[in-house]
Amino acid sequence: MDNEKFIFCLEGVKDIDDHTPTHVVKCLEELAIDQGISSIHKTCDTIEGLEESLNILLYEDHNFKDYEIIYLAMPGQENNICLHDYYYSIEEIAELFEGKMKGKIIHFANLKVLDLNEEEAQYFLDITGARAISGYGSTYNKIASCSTIDKAFFSLYQENDNLFEVVEDLYTKHYNLCKLLDFRLYY
Repeated sequence: MDNEKFIFCLEGVKDIDDHTPTHVVKCLEELAIDQGISSIHKTCDTIEGLEESLNILLYEDHNFKDYEIIYLAMPGQENNICLHDYYYSIEEIAELFEGKMKGKIIHFANLKVLDLNEEEAQYFLDITGARAISGYGSTYNKIASCSTIDKAFFSLYQENDNLFEVVEDLYTKHYNLCKLLDFRLYY
């Protein structure tokens, strides 16, 4: 597929030395098998590990331009991620990604709430260069977003570059889940 859009997933875990496959890994494998969408999955347990994985992707992976979705599966609280029992704000994440995400979609799994006001969203987009940031206003923990709605979002985006149409299709096909998890897209 000439216009295939790859996914680069960074998953926050308690210990990177624990190689037990996570739910996110299983979801990405299903996405590859069922829909042919390729991804790279890296784990990190510290902010330094996140930065190192990002730098390897940016400076050593010659296919970086093909990774249109940066998928962050990290626990946390509203507009924060948690790594090694330390919370990093959305502003700190933006500064870490400064200028490195040109044209990318940064997508957060529903392990944390993403509830940005217009100013916060614009700051993140301006600093990172990202095309959009997406996530969920609810961490409804009985449903992991990666098993359902994230896969649908990634699949729809694979077929269509128009984010407005993708979100419209997502809501049309998965309305109840979109409302339950409060899917959000900032652009």
